[in-house]
This record gives sequence, C-alpha cells and structure tokens, in this order.
Amino acid sequence: MDMINLTINGIPVSVPKGYTILQAAKAAKIEIPTLCYLKEINCIGSCRVCMVEVKGRRGLTAACVIPAEDGMEVLTNTPKVRASRKTTIELLLSTHHKKCLSCIRNNHCELQKLAMEYNVDEDRFPSEEPVYEIDDQSPYIVRDNNKCVNCMRCVSVCKNVQSVSVIGPIRRGYKVHVGSPFDRSLNDSPCVGCGQCIVSCPVGALYEKSNVDEVWEALADPDKYVVFYTAPSIRATLGESFDMPIGTNVEGKMVSAIRRLGVDKIFNMDFTADLTILEEANELVQRITNHETLPMFTSCCPGWVKFAEHYYPEMLPHLSSCKSPQAMFGAILKSYYAEKYNIDPEKMFVVSVIPCTGKKFEVTRQELRSKEFDDVDVALTTRELARMIKSTGIDFADLEDEDYDAPFNKATGGGAIFGATGGVLEAALRTAARMLDGDFKAVEFKEVRGPEQIREAKYEVAGVEVKVAVTSGLGNARKLIEKIKSGEADYQMVEVMACPGGCINGGGQPIRSDKVSNYVDYKALRSKALYNYDENCALRSSDESPVVKMIYEDYFEKPGTHKAHELLHTTYLPRGNH
Repeated sequence: MDMINLTINGIPVSVPKGYTILQAAKAAKIEIPTLCYLKEINCIGSCRVCMVEVKGRRGLTAACVIPAEDGMEVLTNTPKVRASRKTTIELLLSTHHKKCLSCIRNNHCELQKLAMEYNVDEDRFPSEEPVYEIDDQSPYIVRDNNKCVNCMRCVSVCKNVQSVSVIGPIRRGYKVHVGSPFDRSLNDSPCVGCGQCIVSCPVGALYEKSNVDEVWEALADPDKYVVFYTAPSIRATLGESFDMPIGTNVEGKMVSAIRRLGVDKIFNMDFTADLTILEEANELVQRITNHETLPMFTSCCPGWVKFAEHYYPEMLPHLSSCKSPQAMFGAILKSYYAEKYNIDPEKMFVVSVIPCTGKKFEVTRQELRSKEFDDVDVALTTRELARMIKSTGIDFADLEDEDYDAPFNKATGGGAIFGATGGVLEAALRTAARMLDGDFKAVEFKEVRGPEQIREAKYEVAGVEVKVAVTSGLGNARKLIEKIKSGEADYQMVEVMACPGGCINGGGQPIRSDKVSNYVDYKALRSKALYNYDENCALRSSDESPVVKMIYEDYFEKPGTHKAHELLHTTYLPRGNH
C-alpha cells in the first residue's frame, strides 16, 4: 500500500494514499467536526463545518473531500478556522427552527452539539426561519423541513444506499429544500418505510411517527388487556439509549422495565421467529421437492416486501407467503391465546417493540388482518420504548433481570439471530436441513454471516444441492434481483433485509452520534451480541422450540396446514412506483 506523510497541527502522520484530510486527522487522533459528512453514505463538502487551513493555499479547505498529500501541513484549530466554523453554525441557526427543548433530537442533535462546542450566538444573524408544512401523513415517518439543514444525508442514503430516491433537493440556492417530487407527501410516494433517512439525519428534521400516547392510554384503560412482545434485535440495542456499551445484551432489564410500565403480559417475539422458520422451511422444502417457483425470498422484512411490491411486482410469486414474526404473533395472540385464556380479543391491545419504522406500516396492511380488527394495534420502535421507560423514572441500568411471561417465554438461538443480516437464512437452513435429512447435525452456517454486501453459499443436504444468497440494503437487493432475472445467478433461497446490516441497524434503532457512525463498527458489535446469545442457547434450531411444538400440538397440527395458512401466511399487492 502506498503511504504518504504529512503533518496535522505539527503532528507527523503517515496514511494510505487516497485518504482525505479528515481521515488523516482521525489517524492522528484529531477529530475535525462535520455535519453533512457520513461515512459510506454522504461526502459532498457542502456544510463547510470541516474547514481547515493548509499551508501554502489560499482560503480554507473542506477536510472531508480534499485528499491528503505528501508533505502537506494542515492546521485544524487556528483562530481563522474556528471563526469560520462558528460563523457557519450561526448562519445555519438563523434559518433553523430553534425549538430544542421540545425537539425529538434534544441532546442527540449534531447541530446542537456543535453549537455548544463553539459557544455560538444563536441570535447573531437575523432569524429568517422559513415555514414549511410538517408532513405527517405516512404511518411511519414525520418530515419537518423547518429543522432541516440541507446536509443531504437523507437524500444520499435513499438514493445511493437504498436505490429508492423518493426524496431529493427541490429548487435552488437559498430556497432549496428536501422533499418528494412536486412537494407531495412522502405517503404519496413509493417510499418503503425503511427509516434509514431518520438514522442518517443529524438533526430533528426526520423522525418516526410516535404511537407512545396510544400505548399510555391503553395502559390506563382498565378494560384493556395490554400485551407487549419484543423483537430479537432489541436486546442488543436498547441499552445504548441508557448509555450502555454498544452490543450489551439487556434482555432481562428490558423485560423488567416493560413490566414496570404496567403491562398485563410481556412475551418473547423470538418464539414467532422460530415459528416463521418452521413455516418458511416447510415452504422451501415443498418448493424444492415439487419444483415450484424458486428462488424463494424471505418475507419477514416489511421494507423489503414493500420495495418488491413497488419496484419488482413480477418477483412477488418468489416471496415466501409467511407473515413476519410481528404479524404472526399478533394473529396468535388474538386467536389461540385469547381462546385458551378466555380473553376477548377486541379488548386486547397488542404492542410489538421493533427495530423498524416499516413495521408501523405493516400493522396497517389489510391483508394481514386475520379477523375484522388489527392483529397488532401498535408497533413501537426501540427509541419509543426507551422514551417511555425514561419518562417513568425507571432506573434501567439498576434493574434486576426478569424473564418473559409464559407460555411464550422460551425460544431458540435460531429465533434470536433474526436480528442480524443472514440470521433468517441461517435459521431456515438449520431447520430445512433437518426436514430434508433427519440426521443432519450442523447448526452453524457461517458462510452466510458477515459484512459483505452480497454473500453466497452452497450446501449439500440429503443429496440435494441448496444454493443460497444473503443481502441487506435495498440497493444491493436490486443488484441481486437483476442478476437472478438475467440468469446470471441461480439460488433456492435468498434473504433480503432492507436495512444495511439487518434489523440491528433498523430505522427505529437508537440514534447514533456521528462519532460512532463514522468511526465505530457498531453493526458488528450489535450482531455479535445476538450470535453470542445464540451460541449460549441450549436449543439452537427452531424446530427444537418447546413453545413451537406446543402450539402445533394445540392448534396448527403441523407446518403448512389449512389453519396455519389462514393465520400465519399472507399475500402481496403490486403497488406501482409512481
């Protein structure tokens, strides 16, 4: 590797050729502030917060876009540099809706952080706040352009990472703002609800549509039977909202905290992750043995499903008909559970805790209703749950660990790894391999794990060659689909997750600071927590779950029965992309 040598604030540093000044400074343990920059997502040098001096050059230089050069002398904290950054921040604040105390991003806002660090005068320039109508028509995302700083990070992740491009800059110059074509509501666009724009936004211009008040009302209603259940990845991320290290498994504290909110029952969604695997593996085996439509795509990610409905309706027959674990659990609670415990399903208030804003859309899908009412009443993001816990004064870090309620308290490691990219496919392979070969012993398929954008593997099971692929991020999904359509690739099963890295990086997960997003492999740390959990489980293959066995014995008989299809399977709807 070619290396270059330069100095930053008089400190010699040697970095690979091609590094930017920003990267070189980080190598020298010097952090240059940024606002529009986001690693692997956005690098356009537009905010001008990262300006530095380079000896011998006129004017200041944007560190995030200018390559470091051999012999370069960089100064990052001169009076000229600091004055420039301070003025830039003050100009941004002059057109910013400064309602910080009531802002969803208070204390988690990059602009607020910079304003404090540079001791700015927010009233230095006359306030010329534009007035934009808040777009809250979608069931999952609220867009408030009065808080937008035009960093274009949301635009970049939507276009370059997710290949959806439903938002972009409108008008030019001083009047530029981010919006959907013709300034329509996001709800009138082919947005897939992944929420990656939210976790990429440095301020409070984008946030999930909150259902917290609805949940508090239900908890206060003596006629409501309130049931919570938590998705597999939440145990690995919720702790970050309480200043715990990234990747801390807080399952026991999470259960304890939710119970203290006043719920009637708190269950483990890993159970329906296991159930999804039984139904999905059975469907895969049937498709392989009966030479039906292949490859079969996973269907548990609502962002991916909506993407396929909008952009690849011809691929809908390839999607597994299985509902997601969230939807399966709601259907079971308002049928099997309600019948078994003599509870009026219409008085049940079912709340899922999920890593994803797309799940808020999923609970509104009419085709997922098993009766005349919604199976899931509210989907809360990890962030919403954290806000509820904080507002009650619960000392989360000091809570004793508690267990989920029976009968849906036990699950396998296969259910837990749903939260990481490749986890659904690996769990499905564990069970499908046993269905094809009753003596199959392997439980780890590590080839489908990892950070690679598209991962492929091939396995021999009972004389059958099973070729699989895994991808996350919808831009990568688009590439994979095009390979399949062209005949360049041939698989039996494909896992797609809308969010890069899977649910551990979902649009509803705790907001990360730019320092973490740019310099910490947070996705690997979160995933590691799930795989460690799996390794320590007594049962690791979904077909071993005693709870799944119980519900088949009591209610469904076996995977793929008529009753199972009525409650656990669904159909899809071509939606068009305009």
